[in-house]
Amino acid sequence: MAMTLHVDIVSAEEEIYSDTATMVFAPAEMGEVGIAPRHTPLLTRLKPGEVRVQNQEGEELSFFVSGGMLEVQPHVVTVLADTAIRAHDLDEAQAMEAKERAEHMLADNTADIDYAKAQAELAQSMAQLAAIKKLRKKS
Repeated sequence: MAMTLHVDIVSAEEEIYSDTATMVFAPAEMGEVGIAPRHTPLLTRLKPGEVRVQNQEGEELSFFVSGGMLEVQPHVVTVLADTAIRAHDLDEAQAMEAKERAEHMLADNTADIDYAKAQAELAQSMAQLAAIKKLRKKS
């Protein structure tokens, strides 16, 4: 039997995923990390992007996170996300609209806007669009 680890992906609203896996990939702040069973303990921030979970059957499940924290223990991985969505539930039209809105806000020099918020919205919508594109390639 292959070694496994327990994976929990939770958002502020709900638990998105809780099961065993053989491998987890996550968008850590300094780059993508791959986590296998018995990984060294780790605590890092997540940037917006795709979390991929390989289950025991070899199937890869995809989730989009808007940011948050990743905690790794030798046999447990916990993703605490601001927002987490199953990749197949992402709405491309909504992501495109958010991207265009953020780009417009950043381009408008006369508006009194929160640039950090606009940049965060742009990064999140672009990460969602990248996850959607990647999911389409797999199909």
